[in-house]
Amino acid sequence: MNQIDLKDRHAIVTGGAKGIGQAIAARALASGARVSIWDIDAARTEQTIKALDTGGAVRGDTIDVTDPEAIARGLDDAVAAFGKVDILVNNAGSVGTVAPLWEQPIENWQRMLTLNLTSTFLCCRAVTPHMLENGYGRIVNIASNAGKMATLQNSPYAAAKAGVISITKTLAKETAKSGVLVNAVAPGGANTELFDGLPAEYARQIASAMPLDRLIEPDEIAALAVWAASEDCSGTTGAVFDISGGRADY
Repeated sequence: MNQIDLKDRHAIVTGGAKGIGQAIAARALASGARVSIWDIDAARTEQTIKALDTGGAVRGDTIDVTDPEAIARGLDDAVAAFGKVDILVNNAGSVGTVAPLWEQPIENWQRMLTLNLTSTFLCCRAVTPHMLENGYGRIVNIASNAGKMATLQNSPYAAAKAGVISITKTLAKETAKSGVLVNAVAPGGANTELFDGLPAEYARQIASAMPLDRLIEPDEIAALAVWAASEDCSGTTGAVFDISGGRADY
């Protein structure tokens, strides 16, 4: 594992109890950071903290990242526990219903926008002023390949992730001179529980579209995300880093 220096940094990772979020939390800890995990699944968060714990460097809060009041409480608790927040990784999200646009339930459209897009907006809205006050910050939004190219059978998810990319670019320009840099990571198909839950034919379509002929591992996504969360990422803001196994063709 190549060393990325996050010594004395404090990172909040949303959706950090499993999958990509857990891998990012683990890589941040290995890089010297203290980590606050925000996840709605209290039992899974506790399990993950026990698995990752390196002498009190990781903690968790049961946070619904679609609830502004819960986010505000979570930020207060994180600061009280570990001091100022240097890094925010917006990873929480879900894939939702797989179906053509005209068969998509309206409820799924609303849920995908709320869980994948509004949550990113709300967390950025809460944490950015804290970073601006401190004159330093790194925000990494986990977008998706789906937000940059046609993604059949999953228009609500794709639209939400396209919105995450747009928020990333806008916030990056708004904070560019402040020491707060904002970038996104756009994975292709990733080898997580989320992928395992997809309909078999849909999962095969995604996997077969990747020239590397395999899914991306969460640890690979974590390496890119944690670099973007580090001081080494100093001249880049508003970027979207693809990690799609060669699937990206734009």
